Amino acid sequence: MSIQQAYNQWASSYDSDRNRTRDLDQQVMQQLLQGQQYQAILELGCGTGKNTQFFSTIGAAVVGLDFSSGMLEQARSKINAQHVQFQQADLTKTWPVAKAYFDLVVTNLVLEHLADLDHFFARASQALTPNGQLLISELHPFRQYQGSQARFQVQHGQIEVPAFTHHISDFVRAAAKQGLQLSQLHEYWHTDDANQPPRLLTLSWHK
Repeated sequence: MSIQQAYNQWASSYDSDRNRTRDLDQQVMQQLLQGQQYQAILELGCGTGKNTQFFSTIGAAVVGLDFSSGMLEQARSKINAQHVQFQQADLTKTWPVAKAYFDLVVTNLVLEHLADLDHFFARASQALTPNGQLLISELHPFRQYQGSQARFQVQHGQIEVPAFTHHISDFVRAAAKQGLQLSQLHEYWHTDDANQPPRLLTLSWHK
């Protein structure tokens, strides 16, 4: 099953399934960005809009891209605001957005599904305004080393979404190729993660 097909199938239950990583990511985004204000936010892999509602409170304009029609259907059903736009797009190809327009480009739990980080960081850099911020939140590679990846239950078993393991140095190196300056790196644990490796990795760069 392709990544796109998996997320189309997962869309209807994604928000209601128990998912510590999703829930922690949502908390972390609000912790990192609360009180900030942006002119234009580009959300890459917006999914069901789990973070889009929050982004809509800190951005004068928000554009959410996702290649899953099922996920976008869920997002559009929850968020109906004139300053928020959703569009179907494949992040491995050309992004249908203006260059040098967004002062925040953000992605959550998406890069594990992209093989080519160089393409991603090149496109993100193009979309950023001068001094713009790129923020990523990902399943920590330490978890991937232990076999963790996105998965969900269906009637007759479990579906694992295809994923790629990117080391911390891979993110840093790909961003540096675009001249992005690393400003923050954080690791996060869920309250249920006692004596476990960190669950989330966040990195923030400025152009």
